[in-house]
Amino acid sequence: MDTIPSFTVDHTKLKCGLFVSRKDIIGNITLTTFDLRLKRPYHDPVMDTGSVHALEHICATYLRNDPLWGDRVLYFGPMGCRTGFYLIMTGDLSSEEILPLIERTFDYASEFAGEIPGATPKECGYCVDMDLELAKADAALYYNVLIAPKKENLFYPIKKAKKSKSETENNHD
Repeated sequence: MDTIPSFTVDHTKLKCGLFVSRKDIIGNITLTTFDLRLKRPYHDPVMDTGSVHALEHICATYLRNDPLWGDRVLYFGPMGCRTGFYLIMTGDLSSEEILPLIERTFDYASEFAGEIPGATPKECGYCVDMDLELAKADAALYYNVLIAPKKENLFYPIKKAKKSKSETENNHD
């Protein structure tokens, strides 16, 4: 089987941030999948499942209700590795374009008060595994990355191609 694109990213060099994971064209519509990386792989502890679950409910509800972007949100859900979330939106979009939306979302989540949306047995498959305080702490840490992002927080690390033997021999720097 072919390697899927997300497995070609060097996760040992990945920082926290907001990245374009992939773009897919279906008919005449482009879908952009974003990697919202809250935890630095192999550096930060992964998120607790209670935090992941609470953030999934809070952020998905917020994103789908956003007056500017809500109708373009197709999916928001956690990564199995518990280092972040995937967001799929309609449109050929960049990290910079949706950065204000994600900032608002995680600012909202970091200060969330009240009942977590959809957190009842009737609405959720396992609502007892949610931890609002951990979710707020994880959201606040991520928000702090987003408010002053660097290039490394918006673009995947690029694998440097090895120079061919002829390029190496001709390089007199």
